[in-house]
Formats: sequence, C-alpha cells, structure tokens
Amino acid sequence: MTLSRAYTTCRYGQLHYRQAGVDGAHPPLVMLHQNPSSGWEYEPLIAAMAQDRRVIAFDTPGHGMSDAPPAPPGMAGYAAAFADGLAALGVDGPIDLYGYHTGSLLAVELALALPGQVRRMGLTGIPMYPAEIRAAKLREAEEFPEADEDGTVIIDLLTRLWAYVVKARNPRQSLPRAIRHFADKAFILDRFTWAYRGVWSYDYARLGQITCPVLLLQPHEALREPALAAAALIPDISIRDLPQLDRDIFDIAPEVLARELRLFLG
Repeated sequence: MTLSRAYTTCRYGQLHYRQAGVDGAHPPLVMLHQNPSSGWEYEPLIAAMAQDRRVIAFDTPGHGMSDAPPAPPGMAGYAAAFADGLAALGVDGPIDLYGYHTGSLLAVELALALPGQVRRMGLTGIPMYPAEIRAAKLREAEEFPEADEDGTVIIDLLTRLWAYVVKARNPRQSLPRAIRHFADKAFILDRFTWAYRGVWSYDYARLGQITCPVLLLQPHEALREPALAAAALIPDISIRDLPQLDRDIFDIAPEVLARELRLFLG
C-alpha cells in the first residue's frame, strides 16, 4: 500500500489530502479528522482500509496543509469545501464517510450536502454534550483571547496541549508518535477555536435528517455518553461498542477499527 499526498481545490483555495488504494468494487472512503489535527492522524487507518478500496483523507481548511478560510465557516462551510474538493477530483459516484470527533459533524454535514452520493457513514465520538455545557464551551471559544506578542496565550495553550496529548496519552502509544501528534495540533493554535465555534453552536436536530445508514463505532472515551445521546437522534443507526479502547485509537488499534468499518461498509 502506497500512501500519497496531493492537493485539490475548494472555495477556500487549495485542499490537501492523503490517499491510498484504488477504485474497485467498493466506493471510495472519505475520512474527516478531529480539531485541531489533520489527516495525518488517520495514516494507520488509511493503510488498514486501503487494501480493498480507495481512501481519501482531507485536511480540513485551515488545518494541516490546507488553505484557511477567511473566517470561521461553521460545519456546513467546511463540508462545502470537501464537496468542492471531491468534485474537483472527479469523485462523483457513491462514497462512504468516516468522521471522528469534530470530523463526525463534518461527515454529517457532507452527507446532508450530498445525500444522493453518500452511501454509508461511520462516526466516532459525536460531541453532543448537554446544551448548557455546549453553551458554556461556545462562550469560551468566542471569548478566547487573541494571540499576544509576548506569547503568553500560545505558550499556555502549548503547555495544556502537551499535558493532554503527550503526558496523558495511552501508554501503548510511543513518545515519538505522541510528539508528532502534538506538533500536528500545535500548527493551528492561533485558529483552534474556529472549528470549535461550529461544534458548540451546532444544531443537533440535523442528525434526524440523515438518510444513509450510520455506524457509531464507539470506544469508551470521554465522548462516549454524548455520542450515545446523539445516536438516538439518527434514524438508521447501528452501534458497535468498543470497551477495550479509549483514546489514541488510530495508533493503538487501527486493525480493530478497520475490521468493524469493513463489516459495516461491505
């Protein structure tokens, strides 16, 4: 399996993506990542899934190596950029989707934007906290201080990011791999609230509009309860509980995720 990186275009400029595998009996699988990260986090899962289908993992606009929008576009705005990118790549037939955390809402919005094209969709960690918690998180994102010249805001963010990504990581994840995740997430710290503004203001009633079959592939992580609550709003959903997994799942158990996704997607 050879993974390649390239650019397509979207309404915000260049849209970076990773891909592997070839078109064949199965529709392409499009992966949408969490915030603040990039498609890099998916590389182990791309390798596991690309054995029998084409896999495309976009960097969300403003993340990784994709051009940034001029202002926070919301989940629907990001999804519109993915639709642009797929059209520019000539991917106009059936596709499957997988989204993780923030990427779960991006996948939902892309499925709503392309209802005749999205065949099946896997989701993990739908961030539907109770309304009062989402409202508090939205206020925090909207009021978060701008980066300052002496670096106080960014250095504080980096300290907290290191604590979460590196020090609190799954012990089965290597230190070099954790450091690379830290660097991937640190790239967007001056704009990290942009996607979160869309997450915490999201209208979860839109989950009821999904027309394709959905799999909630859910580890026992912090977002498990919010994700199960969100699943109750999705018309055609199956739930696969993964009690043996919690965080850092793409490094720890890509083969487990690939097996479950492959069973669901066909």
